[in-house]
Amino acid sequence: MAATGFTRAVRCFLAAVSIACIAGCAGLTGREPLRVNVAGLEPLAGEGLEMRFNVKLRIQNPNDTPLEFQGVSLQLDLNGKPFASGVSDEAGVVPRFGETVLRVPLTVPAFTALRQAFAFAGGAAAGRIPYELRGKLAGASIGGTRFVDQGELSLPTDGMFAP
Repeated sequence: MAATGFTRAVRCFLAAVSIACIAGCAGLTGREPLRVNVAGLEPLAGEGLEMRFNVKLRIQNPNDTPLEFQGVSLQLDLNGKPFASGVSDEAGVVPRFGETVLRVPLTVPAFTALRQAFAFAGGAAAGRIPYELRGKLAGASIGGTRFVDQGELSLPTDGMFAP
């Protein structure tokens, strides 16, 4: 027996309401987002003309359950342009209402460094360069949690940046 137009409309309406309820329930878990901040930068040996450094991330878990992770990926933009990227397969746990510090190696391709050198000249007068760090903390218990940290970097005084 074929469904009438009215019956189809009712089915579509009920399906839409069901999807909305499921999406609403997912938001009721009460889980706060992770807080991720840049804790520091450390120089690493590069290969060829590339530059490399470790970015130290402080990850805070404001929830009452521990958070297991099994990797992280990062993208660092300076002056609104891509600058460095990196990944780490470091695994661990951010304790409930706790924090941990991760080190992720980032690579700056040679031509990107050259392009940004001209942009740094403009930021030299102000002494600060805006950054945006986007990343994803991956793991079985969280699927993937994306995060963003923004701020300004001080221009190098000893060859590296200080957040």
